[in-house]
Amino acid sequence: MTMRIGIVTFPGSLDDGDAARAVRIAGGEAVRLWHGDEDIHGVDAVVLPGGFSYGDALRCGAIARFAPVMETVADAARGGMPVLGICNGFQILCEAHLLPGALTRNQHLHFRNRDQYLRVGTTATAWTNAFNEGQEILIPVKNGEGCFVADEKTLDELEGEGRVVARYIRGNPNGSQRDIAAITNAAGNVVGIMPHPEHAVEALTGPSLDGLGFFTSALRHLAGTAAGGQLTGGAHR
Repeated sequence: MTMRIGIVTFPGSLDDGDAARAVRIAGGEAVRLWHGDEDIHGVDAVVLPGGFSYGDALRCGAIARFAPVMETVADAARGGMPVLGICNGFQILCEAHLLPGALTRNQHLHFRNRDQYLRVGTTATAWTNAFNEGQEILIPVKNGEGCFVADEKTLDELEGEGRVVARYIRGNPNGSQRDIAAITNAAGNVVGIMPHPEHAVEALTGPSLDGLGFFTSALRHLAGTAAGGQLTGGAHR
């Protein structure tokens, strides 16, 4: 059975087509979802793509969190559906309080666009089970407001509960606290990542194929769930 992964398009989304292509390359069926439609058409998982939803008006992701589709996505996420937020999608997840913390202006106040090394911190999520813990991967980063911040208690909880999905290594492109590039919720089904795995799925256009693992992980997780198993047991280790 082919798993169906929804890709939400907001006004200003730029990477929805790339995310859909990554899903197809991984072996899933990409289903295009519209921000103004509450119906997510029975998909098995959802990707919130990168871009500038609603022109980043007010604050990145602040308006998108109120889009009709997000009410349905948020309910589904709380019910266990895998949801991946990439770059602007990560910002939306934080604004919707599906993930803690916030993404703020890069500390150096410059937009960063480069290939970035990450170290995988946990494989116990719906989106990272295809990796090895501690594995170093190379995927592009491109953001102007990608600095992850949170209070010390939240940062300590993320660390202590094994919810830091990936960290920047060989340089921090935006000043994120504790070099955090990606985090997960306590259940392990919702992941936000600032770099762009969907841009590292083909040798022709990406610096590696390392991003593909995020999408194959989701398909493995969904296949295990459909078979009555559980490939990932949440973010706790």
